[in-house]
Amino acid sequence: MLELRPGCEHCAKPLPPHSLEARICSYECTFCADCVDTVLGNVCPNCGGGFAPRPVRPAHNWRNDNYLGKDPAGTTIRHRPVDREAHVRFAEKLRGILPQER
Repeated sequence: MLELRPGCEHCAKPLPPHSLEARICSYECTFCADCVDTVLGNVCPNCGGGFAPRPVRPAHNWRNDNYLGKDPAGTTIRHRPVDREAHVRFAEKLRGILPQER
């Protein structure tokens, strides 16, 4: 089950379950779209993968109890600001490789 983390790991911007600005990597590392674009350059600082928009979990029980009320969003805040200089060095090796080929 996707965790739906509550905020950007870098800038701590709140990313509620319905946010269209949330971006995740395949390990569910969660950042806002602005940080992914302007700070991270689509390179996850934790795994090196790329990012995709985080899906929005339905707020209503449309079918089979598959909704936010039964499976709520996570509440654990992971605020781990990225060391920009270290990330530039790390991401430099990966930026030229498409995320699906990393």
